[in-house]
Amino acid sequence: MAVPTAPMGPSALGQTGPGSMAPWCSVSSGPSRYVLGMQELFRGHSKTREFLAHSAKVHSVAWSCDGRRLASGSFDKTASVFLLEKDRLVKENNYRGHGDSVDQLCWHPSNPDLFVTASGDKTIRIWDVRTTKCIATVNTKGENINICWSPDGQTIAVGNKDDVVTFIDAKTHRSKAEEQFKFEVNEISWNNDNNMFFLTNGNGCINILSYPELKPVQSINAHPSNCICIKFDPMGKYFATGSADALVSLWDVDELVCVRCFSRLDWPVRTLSFSHDGKMLASASEDHFIDIAEVETGDKLWEVQCESPTFTVAWHPKRPLLAFACDDKDGKYDSSREAGTVKLFGFLIILERRL
Repeated sequence: MAVPTAPMGPSALGQTGPGSMAPWCSVSSGPSRYVLGMQELFRGHSKTREFLAHSAKVHSVAWSCDGRRLASGSFDKTASVFLLEKDRLVKENNYRGHGDSVDQLCWHPSNPDLFVTASGDKTIRIWDVRTTKCIATVNTKGENINICWSPDGQTIAVGNKDDVVTFIDAKTHRSKAEEQFKFEVNEISWNNDNNMFFLTNGNGCINILSYPELKPVQSINAHPSNCICIKFDPMGKYFATGSADALVSLWDVDELVCVRCFSRLDWPVRTLSFSHDGKMLASASEDHFIDIAEVETGDKLWEVQCESPTFTVAWHPKRPLLAFACDDKDGKYDSSREAGTVKLFGFLIILERRL
């Protein structure tokens, strides 16, 4: 999954939206009541806290469905799980067993105790936080980089560097189907109804397959360059894609048309996350901030400042808390040493009274 390192924003491409979808890009006339309300909230809750998670860079963060735990996967070959307390994350366990980098992880959609990790060691592992043990190791054919769990909890899909997507039965841990694609597969996801499977590819397209038949339904020319990431909103109304053209495009799930685009980033969009109510969309890149937009208008709601590129973002499933991880260095002792921290934005700012 090659991601260009040079900025390819709208100005560089001489256009205002993703490919032929520019006419649907909209600009609102003024901040909505929701935007003003959330801006007021974040003015008092804009504190970002850091938590040591790993000994190398963090590739992926994800919340359990009940929001009690945050998991992270790292280049150090491990996963970590934190418990969310009132104003902090408390590390619960570190999960070892993979022989290579943990590139992505996700939780079971309805069981808050199970999560799965995808690794370059050609395996996926399913973990249970109640026993803190790996309950299944599934061998795959290639170095795994993407993983998702179907909304009904029955299937895990994993994509590797050779553009093969394998569908694994979550109960028997055996392969149900395998698809080799002739294009570069980036991120993968089911729709919320569990009857279609989406892939973003290196040609800027969104490929849609029927599920479980895995028959081609449609290929959408979404962006003029590499389409990197995709996320569905919890309400089932929209999905969003991020691209190497530095644009985020918002799509109507039913009509499969682009209804809006977000163009405040200058670098390839690496990661996306919708808030629990589907009203906010966080997007991040090599820019040193995370853009938080109102979904319905595209208005800028907030930006979270970062000191380095951001690899992964994830909104809490019930609260306006945003977990993320960056390419931070531990500058105290060695400027080249990776910090391995997980960050959480949205805590209350406590003003210390001066004596």
